Amino acid sequence: MSDFRVESARTLATAAFLELEQRRVAAPGGETFERVVVRHPGAVAVVPVESDGTAVLVRQYRAPIDRLLLEIPAGKRDVDDESPEVTARRELEEEIARRPGHLSVLATFFNSPGFCDEHTHLFLARDLEDVEPTEQLREEEAAMTIERVPLEQVHELIAHGEIADAKTIIGLLLARARLSTPHVR
Repeated sequence: MSDFRVESARTLATAAFLELEQRRVAAPGGETFERVVVRHPGAVAVVPVESDGTAVLVRQYRAPIDRLLLEIPAGKRDVDDESPEVTARRELEEEIARRPGHLSVLATFFNSPGFCDEHTHLFLARDLEDVEPTEQLREEEAAMTIERVPLEQVHELIAHGEIADAKTIIGLLLARARLSTPHVR
């Protein structure tokens, strides 16, 4: 823990699943300061890897940056009382119509802790099986494409800016390291 203490917090605005909060924080020396914080329900991200060592990614439009990004499947933790594992399985079925036979934790991390409390649970999915799509996709997801990337090409794709999404970079590099380590799955 730290010697910093949140003295007060008030909601400034709420939009969809986000909340904007003003916090007054006391520092260890007694000084106080204010910060604006974005409250987020959290997320899951999944690196689905085929038996031949290729990762199954999605290319989708991201409105905040007005461009298409090549990403691992991911989604918000927006279902009450749903575990991260169940959310991860659901997101894989929704986004790439695949179900993992084996799902393991790669990491958990804070996406942008300088202003947001979003916390992501990152998984590796193996032994994938096809499923029928279960849900009507939103506009951005309906237009996304599925692409396969060999894990051995990940460093090159990152270096050339083809993969520029943080969760995807973290996930692919950790998955590649995990799968190249003997006796670890």
